[in-house]
Formats: sequence, C-alpha cells, structure tokens
Amino acid sequence: MTHTVAPGSPFPSDHLSTALADLKRQRPLVQCLTNAVVTNFTANALLAAGAAPAMTDIVGESGDFARIADAVLINLGTPTPEQREAMVEAAAVCQETGTPWVLDPVAVGSLAVRTHLARDLLQFKPAVVRGNASEIIGLCGGAGGRGTDTTDQPGDALDAARTLLTDHGVQAVAISGEVDLIVGATDHGEVAWHVPHGHRYLTQVTGGGCALGAVIAACLAVQADPVEAAVAGSVLWEVAAEHAAARANGPGSFAVELLDQLNSLAPEALASQGAVTCAEVAL
Repeated sequence: MTHTVAPGSPFPSDHLSTALADLKRQRPLVQCLTNAVVTNFTANALLAAGAAPAMTDIVGESGDFARIADAVLINLGTPTPEQREAMVEAAAVCQETGTPWVLDPVAVGSLAVRTHLARDLLQFKPAVVRGNASEIIGLCGGAGGRGTDTTDQPGDALDAARTLLTDHGVQAVAISGEVDLIVGATDHGEVAWHVPHGHRYLTQVTGGGCALGAVIAACLAVQADPVEAAVAGSVLWEVAAEHAAARANGPGSFAVELLDQLNSLAPEALASQGAVTCAEVAL
C-alpha cells in the first residue's frame, strides 16, 4: 500500500496545537486499568496534561465505568487474576459502545500469561496499541524482549505493526524508542511518522512509557483520528520530556519536572517545537 503523504513530509503542526488545546478544554475522563507500579505517576501525568484520570479496575465496575469514560487505557504491567478479568470486561464494553481504547502490552512476548491475555484482548479492537518494539513484535508472535526492556529498534517492528493494522483492526501503532514511530491505517493506505524527541531520563523513571499510553488515550478521547491522537500524545510527552530534562539534575527531579512541563506546555509551543516527519519506510 502507498503512503498518504510523501516520505519526509511534515506532520501538520496546527493539528498538534489543536489536539493539546482540545485536551485542556474538554478535560476527558480517562479510565486506566494499569499496573500497580505506575498508577500514581500515570494519574498525575493525566492531571498535568489536562485530563481526568479514573483508576477503576475492579471486576463488576470496570465495564460499567468504561460506559461513561471518554477513553480507556489497558496496561498489562502487573496483570493479577482479578485485573485480567476486569480488563476483558472493560475491553468488551469499549467494543460494544465504541469507546476508544489503548492497549499497552507490557512485556508481552517474554511472559506467557500476559502474552495470551494481550492476544485475547485484540479481539476487542483497540484503536491504538502502544509499546516498545519487542512488545509489538511479541504481540504478533515474535520472541519479545527482556521483560519490559526492548531488544529491538522501532523499525524492526514495522511488519508486526502492519499485522496489527491489517489483521486485527488496530488503527494506529505507537512504537516507542530513541525515535518513536507511529504507524497508522488511513482511508488511502498506511503511513508512518517519526517523532524525534524525548530524553534518556524517560528510561530511568518508572512509568516513562506506561504513562505515555495514558496520555495517548487522553488525546484519543478528543481526536477522531487515532493516528493523529497517537502522534499528538507522543509529541506532547516527548517535548515535555525534553523541556523537563533541560531543567532537571537527574532522573528524580526529572520526574517531577515532567509533570510541570506537561501542565505548562502551551499548544502554540507544541506546534512550533514538535517536529514530526513521515518516515521513509516501505509499508
């Protein structure tokens, strides 16, 4: 299939500013079924970005809450038996009601229980899948990485991303790495966007990737196009990380500063600083 835009073309900067402005104005309700290690940081990141978090992951409630949420994040970081049941419950309601949701397949491909769960959850059609390259590969039958650590580069996961788009109805795949890659399905084909931002401190703070999935879910709540939502969420996260790193003395102060930057970053600044280009890759 062919790109909808030529390789090297810039992502429309006004779409970035609009996404952030809409996020802060609408304050979407984002339900997070996420892991115990990152719950607090994820909730604070959503608040800082302008969304309203709800960490509702109890069996019997998760589906009910998914009916009123504007978007849902399902993150497989610490999938207890009860949480696994709650995740299936919420995902099924999302498919029934059309609530957009994000799947974050943490450590999938390297651990059996979560790998089977993630593949089962695909039947409920997540709008966006976000993970590192090894997790995306593992989700599609590959070996996966070393636990939560990737052993692959984003470009290595392109075939797996395309499988998610064509075989599972996923609309966008956000592959995290030194340069993030957003691969998406459009009416005219498939496209990949490079997001050349971020900072190494994101890999030294627990939740640096998991909270990104929540921010993408928040953007998904206010943007009709899942590809644009994934790009906007990734750019917001990575540009805020660059600003935070410039002011931080190390990973500890960076984590606090990241929340401040998510809160203070203006839509106009995101548009002017969030350079994104169409990747020169064959899809």
